[in-house]
Amino acid sequence: MPDTARGLRHVEHVMGTVFSIDIRDKPTTAIHRALAEAVQHLHRVDAVFSTYRPDSHISRLDRGEIRLEDCPPEVHEVLSLCAQATHDSDGWFSIIPTGTLDPSGLVKGWATEAASQLLHEAGAHHTCVNGGGDLQLRGQAGPGIPWRVGIAHPLRPGELATVITTGHDLAVATSGTAERGVHIFDPHSGTPVAAFASLTLVGPRLTLTDTYATAAFARGDGAQDWVETLDGYEALAVLPDGQEWRTPGFRRYGSTVGTPLRIGAAVPSLTIGVGANVQVYRIGDSGAKAAWHDGYPATAHPDRG
Repeated sequence: MPDTARGLRHVEHVMGTVFSIDIRDKPTTAIHRALAEAVQHLHRVDAVFSTYRPDSHISRLDRGEIRLEDCPPEVHEVLSLCAQATHDSDGWFSIIPTGTLDPSGLVKGWATEAASQLLHEAGAHHTCVNGGGDLQLRGQAGPGIPWRVGIAHPLRPGELATVITTGHDLAVATSGTAERGVHIFDPHSGTPVAAFASLTLVGPRLTLTDTYATAAFARGDGAQDWVETLDGYEALAVLPDGQEWRTPGFRRYGSTVGTPLRIGAAVPSLTIGVGANVQVYRIGDSGAKAAWHDGYPATAHPDRG
């Protein structure tokens, strides 16, 4: 069972964002080693896939300086996953939405999930790996205590749109426009998409959950019907006028519609802040910022895709 008093927490600035790793298991030599390996993995992913680094393999591949067979095997893996996501989304997920090769819409979730898997294989079964606001949760936050994830309302600063509660493995990803403005493009027309203020997707693993969130956002008005065809995925969308919709199964995870929860307010069984057995990660669209106190994460935000 998780032991929050003896856990292990780490923050890493990489891939242009903030990654936080919260381990609720008793630290062991194997877990410490896996944490170091996970951090090393994130930096390798940045070196290989960053579209902002001219020397990265993905940048060189885009410019035609190298071929796919010249790249590390993870490039082939990521591009294969992207092809799967493009097929599954009827083309609404694209790695060339603006004409250049950019698999960033999948890479961050894939890297976060891989870091979580490294920890799991080392014996850390109760963890939250937060990649710039997109989360891979495993196990529980404490003995008999679920993880609780507060989703920041994109139009009402200081308020939560919902609180996602889970006592088992779950991925949470949000795409939105509140902080970065319109930055997701319709891959068919090349025009920016502004049908949502934010769209949050939950699913079993973060690679596809994050990718499908981007695809659903790009799809616009058809997103709800499409998400409802996906097995194991549920969504909450906030529209630019403040209205929202939820897929039928989202109620299993999210708080019911009602008075918005204000961040910092006294809410029964909900802790926002630091040093508590139940840590709420506040997810919004605020440029991947994070606040920390006494080693505990207080806030974290997407979105980079």
